[in-house]
Parts: sequence; C-alpha cells; structure tokens
Amino acid sequence: MLETTITGSLPKPSWLAKPGVLWAPWALEGAALEEAQRDAVLVAMKEQEAAGIDIVTDGEQTRQHFVHGFLASLSGIDFNKRKVIGIRADRYTAECPTVTGPIRRTRSVHKDGVAFAVQHTAHKFKFTLPGPMTIADTIADEHYGDRVQLAHALAEALNEEALGLERCGVHTIQFDEPAFNVYLDDVREWGIAALERAAQGLTCTTAVHICYGYGIKANIDWKDTLGGEWRQYEKTFPHLAASKIDQVSLECMHSHVPASLMGLLKGKDVHVGVIDVASNSIETPEEVAGVLREAMKYVPVERLLASTNCGMAPMPREVAYGKLRAIAGGAALLRKELGIKTA
Repeated sequence: MLETTITGSLPKPSWLAKPGVLWAPWALEGAALEEAQRDAVLVAMKEQEAAGIDIVTDGEQTRQHFVHGFLASLSGIDFNKRKVIGIRADRYTAECPTVTGPIRRTRSVHKDGVAFAVQHTAHKFKFTLPGPMTIADTIADEHYGDRVQLAHALAEALNEEALGLERCGVHTIQFDEPAFNVYLDDVREWGIAALERAAQGLTCTTAVHICYGYGIKANIDWKDTLGGEWRQYEKTFPHLAASKIDQVSLECMHSHVPASLMGLLKGKDVHVGVIDVASNSIETPEEVAGVLREAMKYVPVERLLASTNCGMAPMPREVAYGKLRAIAGGAALLRKELGIKTA
C-alpha cells in the first residue's frame, strides 16, 4: 500500500550524454556506448533502490528521447529524412523522423535492455513506452496521411514489443501519453482505443501516464496560459475509468489540477505526481505526504501510489536523487500515520 515509483526518466550521467537537455547527444558510440548505457541503468536502479523507491525503472538511460528511442528500430520510418514539425498543438517544434512506408516492428527494440535490468534488481520493475497518440504527434508522416491510421499502426508495433517485454519479467508496462492532455476530443474518439490496442493481451500491470510535460520552458510557458484551474483531466478521466488500463499516472504537485478530478478514476490505481519536475527545489517528505493526504479524499488509499509529475531527464542529478528520497520519505510518513505495516 502507498508504493512509490517514478514516471520513468532520470538524468543521464555526464559521461553518457550532455546533462540538462532533452535529445542530448551521446558522449560515446558503438560498443563503448552500449557498455556505458548498461552501467547507467545500474546506477539509476541502485539510486532508486537506495532512496526507498518500490517500483523502479531503468531511468530511460538507453534512449535519447522517450518517443524516438522506440521508433529507431521500426521499418517504415526514415531517421535520415528529418523534418522540423510543431508538436503538442504547435506548443514547440522538434526535428523528427519521417514515416515513409508501412510501420512494422521487425525485431525487439528493448528486450535485451529490459532483460538486463530485470536481472539486476530484486524490486518490481516498470518499463515505459510512448503511447500511440503521442508518437503520432512526434513524427512527420508522408505515408498514412491520417493520424488515426498512423496511431493504430504504431499501436500494433507497441503491442508486439510490450508482449515481448512482459515475458522478460516486467511488473508494469506504462504508456506515456502527454498528448492526451492536448487533443481532448481525439482521446475520446480514437486515442483510448489505440491505447487499448497497444496493451492488448498483456497480463502484467498496465498504466498510462498523462501530464503537462517536462520542466522545460515551452511547457512552463504553456502552463501559464491555462488559468487558475487546469481541468483537462475532466474530459479524459471518465473515459479512462471505463478503459481496460489498470493504472493512471497524473500530475499533481504544484499544479493547478483540482485534486477532486482524481475521483473520476473510480476502479483505477492512481499514481499521484508528488514531485514537481519544473523546479529544482527538493520537496520535503511532509510536503509529499500532504499531497497524498489530499488525494486520499478522492481515491482509496489502497489504490494510491506516489510518483513524479513527469520525467526528470533534464534535471541536475543531485536534485533528482534528492527528490527520490522525498517521495519515499513522504510515503513512509503517511504509512506510519495510518498504521500501515510494510513488508
């Protein structure tokens, strides 16, 4: 009860990639890069374990970006043909690969890395994949000409990958869908169907993460336009509550999301974002526990998990690791307060 986790990403060590930026270039190549990535995964997992995190991730240390890291091994996508496109409803631009033919998964993308990670932790292991709507929004399309068809083709490839990863011993597979907070009508019309297609047949725990983005300037500026209450979740949560996905991960700490909206997720486990990824100030365990107490007004405590608002990839390492300890400390405070015994 009150298990702790993180959304997915952690900062990369400076010997692996340039610190503090997204799409950071690798500092090495070839076999040396692969070795360094494995070492970074070990560091990320051990830091989580040492901090007291219950469900660990690989910190996304083997991926340059959470979306493009999955696309690199799919056929029908040309990384040599890059285009600068607007993503998240033109909130910002990014240089993205282009879909030039039918999307096919010709081999496993993450199996070797996941098998390595699972082998090196005794904790529950969560792996994150980008959701089909978010991928469709982060790629240039010259083949399908229809975002729904594109998303469903991506969902089929994601499903093949997810089923393979489940066989490696993954406890939770989480699909990251920040686009669900932008294209609200599309979520209802086809986004959840594509998400369920990506998760089809999985028997491990399934989760979807929906947030307001990394703590980068474009996202912070966008949040400033959203007013005193952020109610995007109000449109999507009822549909997610009726979906086949087990868990929903959301942004909460220092956001303007009314906590009452969590009540729309009846029947789902809820990962509450208790860590602000847009600030380098490290939360106290008391602050974390306070957010969880508020969430308990709307979600049964047995369905609550403590997590981060979003990934921490662009953050200074020492700050990110301090925030890990705050998550675990806050959950421990609340468990003690409620008389919940831990194993």
